[in-house]
Amino acid sequence: MNVQKNNGGSVIQGAIILTIAGLLIKILSAAYRVPYQNIVGDIGFYIYQQIYPFYGMSVILATSGFPVIISKVMLDHGYERSHKIRSKIMTVSLLYLLAVGLLLFLPLFEFSSVISGYMGDSQLSPLIKVTAFSFLMIPFISIIRGYFQSEQNMNPTALSQVIEQGIRVTLILVSSFLMLRMGFDLYEIGIGALLSSIIGSVVAFVFLILYSQRKRADYMIKWNLSAPIKTMDILESLAKYSVTIGISSLLLIFIQLIDALNLYSLLIHNGMDETLAKQTKGIYDRGQPLIQLGTVVATSLALSLVPVLAQAKMKKNRQFIQEQIELSLKLCIVIAGGAAIGLMAIMKPINIMLFTNSYGTNVLIVLSFSVLFTSLALTQFAILQGLGYTFFPVVSVLIGVGIKYIANQWLVPEFNVIGAAFSTVISYGIVVFLTYIYMLRKSYHFQSVKMLMKVTFALLIMFLSLSALLHIVEGYMSLENRLFASLVALVGVVIGGGIYGLMILKLRIFTDRELLNIPIMNKEIKLK
Repeated sequence: MNVQKNNGGSVIQGAIILTIAGLLIKILSAAYRVPYQNIVGDIGFYIYQQIYPFYGMSVILATSGFPVIISKVMLDHGYERSHKIRSKIMTVSLLYLLAVGLLLFLPLFEFSSVISGYMGDSQLSPLIKVTAFSFLMIPFISIIRGYFQSEQNMNPTALSQVIEQGIRVTLILVSSFLMLRMGFDLYEIGIGALLSSIIGSVVAFVFLILYSQRKRADYMIKWNLSAPIKTMDILESLAKYSVTIGISSLLLIFIQLIDALNLYSLLIHNGMDETLAKQTKGIYDRGQPLIQLGTVVATSLALSLVPVLAQAKMKKNRQFIQEQIELSLKLCIVIAGGAAIGLMAIMKPINIMLFTNSYGTNVLIVLSFSVLFTSLALTQFAILQGLGYTFFPVVSVLIGVGIKYIANQWLVPEFNVIGAAFSTVISYGIVVFLTYIYMLRKSYHFQSVKMLMKVTFALLIMFLSLSALLHIVEGYMSLENRLFASLVALVGVVIGGGIYGLMILKLRIFTDRELLNIPIMNKEIKLK
C-alpha cells in the first residue's frame, strides 16, 4: 500500500510554499510587461498583448489548473490505494491531458489565419501558431506537478514555476532588446517573445524530470490501465474538475481575450487609422499589468484565510465559517479599494513613470476600478470552492465574459477605447454581484455595512488628499518629465498609503480579534 501523506503540517507548509511562489510569479508576470513596453513601444506592446491571452491560458492551466485537478482526482480515487491503482489514475490523467492539449493546440494552429482575420490583423497569424505549441507542454508539466502535489510535496511545483517565469521574463526582455537593435520588425520581435516563453516551459519540464529522477519518483507515471478501478470514474472526475477549477481560474484571461479578439477590429470599423488603432490598443493594454499587480496585492492576504474554510465546514462550525468569510471579504475590500482609488488618484504620474508618457491616462483611470472587482471576484471564488460550491463560479465567469463581449460591441463604437474600459469594469462588477447573490442564497453574507461606510470615507479622504497634492505639484512643474513624474508617483504612494492606513486604524475597521487572525500581522499588534 502506498499511503498518501496527509498530515496537517505538510499541508500548511505546502500551501505556504505555493502561495509564495504564486505571488512571485504573478508579480513577475505583471512587472516585466512594463520594461517590455518601454523597449518595443505601444505598437509592439499591442502585438504581444493580442496573443498573450492564449499563452496566459496555457500558463494558468499548467500551474493553478491541471496540477490541482490531478491532485484532487488522486485524493478522490487514489488515497491509501495500491501503486497499481495510483499508476492507473496517473496514466488515465496523462492520456486525458494529452487529448486536452491537442484539442487546444490544433484549432489555434490550423485556424490561426481565421483567428487573426477576426482580430482584424492578419500579421498575427504566425504568432498564434507559435503560441499554440505552448498547449502541447501542458500535459507533461501538469502530470508531474499534479503527482507531487498529491503527495503534499509542493517544492517541485513551486521551484519549476519560479524557474519557468525567471527564464521566460529574462529571455523576453533580452531577445526583444537585441532583436530591435538588429532591425527585426515588431511582429518578429513578438514571435521572439513567445518563443522565449515556450523555452521557459521546456526548461521547467526538464527540471521536473531531473527532480523526479533524483527523488526516484519515475513510478508515478508507470503505464497501467488494468488496475481494479473504473476508467470512466477517473475521467468523470477529471472532466468535472476541469470545468469547475479550470474555467473559474481563467476569469482575467478570458476578459483580456475578448479585448484581443474584437477591440482592434472595432476601432478600425469605427474609422480609426490602422497604425493609430494599434497604438491605441497598446495604450489600453497598459492597464493589464496594473490590474494584475493590484489584484495580486489585494487578494494575497484575503486568500490566505480561505483554505481553513473546508476544514471548518467538515466540522460544521458555521459561526467560524461566517467569521472567516467576513474577514476575507473585509481584507479584500480594504486593500483592493485602497489600490484602486490610489491608482485612480495618481494615475497620470504613474503612467508617465512606467510607460514614458501620459497617453491614455483617462482610460487607465477607468480600468483601475477593475482592481476592486477582480479582487472581490477571485476571493469569492476561493471562498465558494473552499466551501465545496465549485460550479457557480464557472457560471458567473461565463456570464461575465458574455457581457464583456456584448458591451464591447455596444460601447466601443459609441465611446471609442474608453468604452472597452467601461465594459471591463461592468463585466467584473456583474461577476461579483452574481457571485454574492449566490452566497446569500447559501446563507453566507457580508454583514459589515457600517464598515463599508467607514472604508468609503477613508478612501474619499485619501483620494482628495492625493488629488490636492497633484494639483499643487502641477501648478509649479510639468509632470511630463519622467524623472519628476516618478518622484511624484512614489511620494504619492507613500502619502496616500500613510493617510489611508491611518484612517483604517483610527476608524477601527478591524476588531482586535480580526487583527489576530490576519496571517502576517506582526507580533506587537497581535499582543496589543
